[in-house]
Amino acid sequence: MDQNKCKQKICIALDVHHDETALNLVEILKDHVGYFKVGMQLFYKHGPCLVHQIRKKGVKIFLDLKFYDIPNTVRNAAISSVHMNVNMFNVHASGGLAMMQQAVEGAREISQKENRFMPEILGVTILTSMSSHTLTHELYWPGTIQTRVCELAKLAQKAGLDGVVASPLEIEWIRSACGSKFKIITPGIRPRWSVSNDQKRVMTPAQAINAGADIIVVGRPVIEAENPVEAVCRLFE
Repeated sequence: MDQNKCKQKICIALDVHHDETALNLVEILKDHVGYFKVGMQLFYKHGPCLVHQIRKKGVKIFLDLKFYDIPNTVRNAAISSVHMNVNMFNVHASGGLAMMQQAVEGAREISQKENRFMPEILGVTILTSMSSHTLTHELYWPGTIQTRVCELAKLAQKAGLDGVVASPLEIEWIRSACGSKFKIITPGIRPRWSVSNDQKRVMTPAQAINAGADIIVVGRPVIEAENPVEAVCRLFE
């Protein structure tokens, strides 16, 4: 894979406390990666204002707030996401078909009405911090992780979502269930030279890309590195 294609598949998670830190990371990494993820930690402190500041740097944003509420509330959250001009945002697939459909309909309606960019919408399947033990003995969900992930992925596709967020270990299952055009974004990415932290179902960047991930999300191994640019360049070692 050439360098530019590789770059477009990397999303850096801006899981930091301060807006200055986030903006600095964007500035030094924007020529080396395709996307930046703004999650709860950063958004709940600095809000849409910071998202607009990041967008002004000419980069793509994945808004990772995992909407999960009644359908009308999620619809309005989707509309707010369109107004922030993000490239992607996500909802919990376990919120159900109606909730996901309302997210799509709300985003599409406002993007067409106001001639705005229509972001891609992703469904979160099973968090990469969760294990089979969690599903079986804590949540009492029937079936294996494979079964649950595939069911949620198919439900997200039925609702009109563009893809899912899932562990790289589930890529093959999702491809089989949903086809090659359904986008798969994979957190739980850890280079060989890093530690897994609280992630349970992980792969290296190279393994995830080779398995068919469209975008890999990497956080701590890069943002906590002494030299983040060097860390990005070493992801595929």
